Formats: sequence, structure tokens, C-alpha cells
Amino acid sequence: MRKRVYLVVAVVALALVAQSLFASLQAAQQQAFNGQRALADIEYQLALGPRTPGSAAHANTVEWMLRSLRAAGWGTEVQETEWLGQPVRNVIAKRGEGAPWLILGAHYDSRLSADFDPDSAAHIHPVPGANDGASGVAVLLELARVLPPDLPGQIWLVFFDAEDNGRIPGWDWIMGSRAFAQSLSEHPDAVIILDMIGDADLQVYYEANSDQNLRTEIWDTAAELGYADLLVPSVRHSMLDDHTPFIELGIPSVLLIDFDYPYWHTRQDTLDKVSAHSLQAIGDTILAWLLGRAD
Repeated sequence: MRKRVYLVVAVVALALVAQSLFASLQAAQQQAFNGQRALADIEYQLALGPRTPGSAAHANTVEWMLRSLRAAGWGTEVQETEWLGQPVRNVIAKRGEGAPWLILGAHYDSRLSADFDPDSAAHIHPVPGANDGASGVAVLLELARVLPPDLPGQIWLVFFDAEDNGRIPGWDWIMGSRAFAQSLSEHPDAVIILDMIGDADLQVYYEANSDQNLRTEIWDTAAELGYADLLVPSVRHSMLDDHTPFIELGIPSVLLIDFDYPYWHTRQDTLDKVSAHSLQAIGDTILAWLLGRAD
């Protein structure tokens, strides 16, 4: 009888250990960024068509992002506003409360004119935006899926509209982020902007206007993960981008961008110019940086 009791206890103990291991493995799997899934999100956006403001593809992208974010357990809202008389729809996903308050952002719109295309006949057509637009959205959506829900403080994922139409009459650059930043009644602790980070030949250098402490933390994290060849810790460009309105408000902000992209604002900014490996490197880095701040 005593042997039977010991056997039952041993079986129960083994079952509990197995359950604990399974839960740990499941948690680890939930926290793993999937570059292939992010690449599929780029492919889906391109299938909708150029996400130019006012287009059906633009509206369908907003609805798709909202569905994806809600399915991942995030609270969502759409900021409906205007800038320079143009409609702006910023998609905002929120999780958590209190401090620290971090914002991760990317623009989702496509440029109305492929005016840097070597073929002048292409200038009347919009940019497909595989890298310039869709890549940042894809990384944010995959982070929405894998970020643990119990991180301290609050995280907002903001998908900015109307970023990419400067030098076009009636438009300007970074209109969505300017409208969003102006609407803030309180300031977040930090803002991280992702733009053009899917390039298959990725090299992301320090951006000159970004907060030095933040960029050092993020690039050091990339080096620790083995991505030092992709995130290069030296200054290369000074950019006007969606981090600019937050810098102007005194909010620590950093831009991750590979601006040495030969297909910028051309009709060749297509799926074959981006890679799952590049998306993986950026996603792994931001995820590890966020988890490291929580430790």
C-alpha cells in the first residue's frame, strides 16, 4: 500500500513538473519574434495596394491593423483628425498603465508619387511601399503578438498616417505624427520609431537627432544578439521623420532607419527588396530591449 502511495505521489510530481515545463516552453514560444510572419504581413499590405491617403487600400489597411491588434489582446482606437486640411487617421494600440510609458511607432501610408523613379513615366504612380511603410507596420504587428501582457508600465503602438507626402502640393512630411504629438496632454518616457527597416541589405546607423542614451541601449542590445553588422553604432544621417515632433517636445526619441535604400520613392520598393532576416533582426532587438528594461 505504501509503495502505491509513493508511486501516485511520484506520478503527480512528474505531471506537475511536465506542466510547468510546458508552460515555460509555451511562454518562450509566445515571446519569440517571427520574421517570416512579419514578412507575410508586408506581403498582405502590398496585396491591398498602395496605402495612399483616401484610397480603399488605405481604409482596408486601417481595418486590418485594428483586427490584428484586437486579436492580439490590445485596446485600440483611431485618432481621426486633420493636418493642413488633409484627413489623418492614426491607429493607436494600448496595453498596461502607469510608468514607464513607451511608444513604438511606424507610418503605414504610401507616397502618392514615385518621383524618385528613374523612369519619369512612373512619377504619376504611387509607391508600393514594401520597405517604406509596410516593414515598420509588420514589425509592430508582430511585436503586438509576442510582447508579454504583464510588462511593467504601459506600451502604445502607434501607426502614423500621412508621413510620406512632402514636396507634393497640399501635403507635408510627418503630418500624422505631428497631429498625434500635438494632441498629447502628457508626455511618454520614450518614443521608438521604425521606418524602412526591412531592406534585404540592411544597415541601420545611428540617426543624428536621436536620443544618445536610447540609441546606445538599442544598438548595444543588437550587438549582444549578434546583429552588430546590421545595426552599426556610428552616425550616418540626420532625418526629419516621425520622431521629430517628439524630440521638439523634449521627449527622448530614437529613429531606426536604413536610409541607404536605392528604391526609396520608386516603383521598385517591392516585396523582393525586403527580407525576413532583416525584420527578424529589428524585431529581436526591440523585443529584447523591452524585456531588458522590465528586468
